[in-house]
Amino acid sequence: MSGTDGARRGGYAKGRAAREAVLDAALALFGEAGYRGASLRDVAARAGLSHPGLLHHFPRKEALLEAVLQRRDAEDAEAVGLAGARGRAALEGLVDLVERNAGSPGVVRLFTVLAAEATDPGHPARPWFRERYARTVADLTRACREAAEDGELRDGVDPAAAGRGLVALLDGLQVQWLLDPDDVDMAADVRAHLAGLLRAG
Repeated sequence: MSGTDGARRGGYAKGRAAREAVLDAALALFGEAGYRGASLRDVAARAGLSHPGLLHHFPRKEALLEAVLQRRDAEDAEAVGLAGARGRAALEGLVDLVERNAGSPGVVRLFTVLAAEATDPGHPARPWFRERYARTVADLTRACREAAEDGELRDGVDPAAAGRGLVALLDGLQVQWLLDPDDVDMAADVRAHLAGLLRAG
């Protein structure tokens, strides 16, 4: 390996570490101050970078927000094994997902606030949330159809309605939990709802 190759790899690793530090700082600040309340200069300071250094990785605040949201989704899916899960396993993985979310109230608050703000046609996160909701409903609808094919879905349950209903349940529970975390057990409520959709087993 030449010295040039080693330097290039070292520079790449350093750049990746800086990018991850920016995402960590942005996630924390967006959760604390909201998307509109945290500036790129604030994020750079929290990440230990100069403002120009942050702009090298994320030239626009909208790009940073999208990267934060995408990383969180990817981490969630990997942590609870949702990626590649089928039918009943995918649906029951939602219980693990809400248990994970219950450990990160700041992240749940950020997502909930941003989702509400994104209903404004001019909000920069609107396209991302529209695509995410469409994909999530489609994924859960497919999981319900797969459960039906496997004989796991109860008779009379419509997969499309069940998929959309699960998304509504998850969002509604998050709001209720944020308002009264001591009185809402999201995982238990999701588990009980799934019991009404899936055959015992």
